[in-house]
Amino acid sequence: MPEQFLSASSIENGPVLQSNQPHAESELLDAYSRAVVSAAERVSPSVAKIEVTQSARARNGESRERQGGGSGFIFTPDGLVLTNSHVVHDASRIQVSLPDGGQYPAHLIGDDPATDIAVIRIDAPSLPAVELGDSQKLRVGQLAIAIGNPYGFQYTVTAGVVSALGRSLRSYSGRMIDDVIQTDASLNPGNSGGPLVSSDGKVIGVNTATIMGAQGLCFAIGINTAKFVASRLLQQGRIRRAYIGVAAQTVPLHRRIVRFYDLAKETGVMVTGIENGSPAQKAGLREGDVILAFGPQPVAGVDDLHRLLTELQVGTRNSITVLRGTERIQLAIVPQESKQW
Repeated sequence: MPEQFLSASSIENGPVLQSNQPHAESELLDAYSRAVVSAAERVSPSVAKIEVTQSARARNGESRERQGGGSGFIFTPDGLVLTNSHVVHDASRIQVSLPDGGQYPAHLIGDDPATDIAVIRIDAPSLPAVELGDSQKLRVGQLAIAIGNPYGFQYTVTAGVVSALGRSLRSYSGRMIDDVIQTDASLNPGNSGGPLVSSDGKVIGVNTATIMGAQGLCFAIGINTAKFVASRLLQQGRIRRAYIGVAAQTVPLHRRIVRFYDLAKETGVMVTGIENGSPAQKAGLREGDVILAFGPQPVAGVDDLHRLLTELQVGTRNSITVLRGTERIQLAIVPQESKQW
């Protein structure tokens, strides 16, 4: 009797579970689809296709023109467009096409190969501009949507998740870009410079690169870095910055450390690599050190460190506070001017 009762119970309850499961999966898929569709529709009118003509030198020494391109996005209504430096660097001609069919010549405001960010301008009124988010609030696993023009196909959307944060990526200038977003939202040639978007339709990154031969390894420059670089390019046309010669990533600090030293921030910048002959090496920094402050200013992340290493710091002796193991120490450092591409 007990065996018959169990058998009858499983038969009776089985169809109910099976009938509920497809319904739940359908609701989940609809929610996911709605989020992607809503974000794409919100941002896509601002996504630009960028075509460039660049001067190149052939093997025989003769100069010739080369065609290239990528993506970008309007971030102010008066025609400022964010894209990658490698898309427009040394371009003799830049043409921008928008989803509404409008085509405009563009001129370069400035580009920064060290972060692979550039700003160009088109002359058109009342353009639809994206809303910029906050890349410091990102969480691994959240939805990430890439919009761009891969292989020249205008307005292509791919979706995935934020796979990792705090990555380092070598830029086309050879300098390490820190605090890069890793995503599995598929990117292809032509996606460079396009927006990486969150589920609420805010731009959280600027798509920049993939790793050849790898699947699901795509990268974007955090929008906080892009905002800082864009503001400096608009002011000066270029960025003259100091550098100390470290590869680094933002890391959380243990609560006991924060309380013991009464720190103003709960995160710091961990040194993951040091260039030979750099100011960091001369100052005695080591891999594994966590930078807590530069001069009197606390450093909560890589973006903070970038903001503090301005042209005013070039050649100026300053202090850098680091956590080495559990010991807080101060080192003297003299930043140098970073090399331009």
